[in-house]
Amino acid sequence: MGYCQDDQLVNKICDLYEKISKLETLKPCEDVDTLFKQLVSTCIPPNPNIDVTKMSENIQEMRSNLIKICGEAEGYLEHHFSSILTSFEDNPLHHLNLFPYYNNYLKLSKLEFDLLEQNLNGFVPRTVAFIGSGPLPLTSVVLASSHLKDSIFHNFDIDPSANMVAARLVSSDPDLSQRMFFHTVDIMDVTESLKGFDVVFLAALVGMDKKEKVKVIEHLEKHMSPGALLMLRSAHGPRAFLYPIVEPCDLEGFEVLSVYHPTDEVINSIVISRKLGEDANGVVHDHIDQASDLACNCSKIHVIMNKKKSIIEEFAGANEEQLT
Repeated sequence: MGYCQDDQLVNKICDLYEKISKLETLKPCEDVDTLFKQLVSTCIPPNPNIDVTKMSENIQEMRSNLIKICGEAEGYLEHHFSSILTSFEDNPLHHLNLFPYYNNYLKLSKLEFDLLEQNLNGFVPRTVAFIGSGPLPLTSVVLASSHLKDSIFHNFDIDPSANMVAARLVSSDPDLSQRMFFHTVDIMDVTESLKGFDVVFLAALVGMDKKEKVKVIEHLEKHMSPGALLMLRSAHGPRAFLYPIVEPCDLEGFEVLSVYHPTDEVINSIVISRKLGEDANGVVHDHIDQASDLACNCSKIHVIMNKKKSIIEEFAGANEEQLT
């Protein structure tokens, strides 16, 4: 295979890519489920020696294609289970544990909430945006029902069929049906309304390559309110074969507060940052020019291990300014 290098792990991923790319369909079925489970189990073990950005052009091309394939398969999987859940006569949200990766979302949402709480200094977000919510908006549902019980959630997705089934999922819930809204729109066409959100989440697969991801981040930087928090999902080590990487230098106009790399079954890394500038109350959220100072140089980062043996990278000065 022209894509592959000598490295055993990369060779295995290349082999799985070849098999997955020959599938007749990416919709849930035995062959699809088996191959993607093998892919995930191959990529999950932490391996700091794997840096996909330094691999050959052939591997980079394979990785780019694989991320797109994973995104398409993930969409089919979520549509499939959202349709199953909405077929229940009672509240579909009571059956979320049927989704095979539900526990992962519970853990990821708890991690994201903990990071939010550390950087909100007691402030409770009134309005939250989730960009790329999809047909099964589990992050929004878990955060709204378990952690941010008074916040209003606005979910954005470009796919009308995804929003239709997602809205149906929460429509019978007496609480979330009043606090969760769905918008079918390209986020690049959303401008002024972005100023109204205290926290903006950007899904991992919105912007499937570096150029697209940075373009979305630049759009958010232009229209988000100063002081608002941006939560992004990234990937680290071999997990970057599944999802795009967001680096600190991609976040020009934001102060990066922390980067969190789980080492358990939670796949996505978490990047939390604050929009710089003067907010509506006259508070200036300012910091050094990170694009030039950090320059994606990890020497500016100190690494500590938390109790769960996950890696947290916290930037100097991250706790100097808090939202008020």
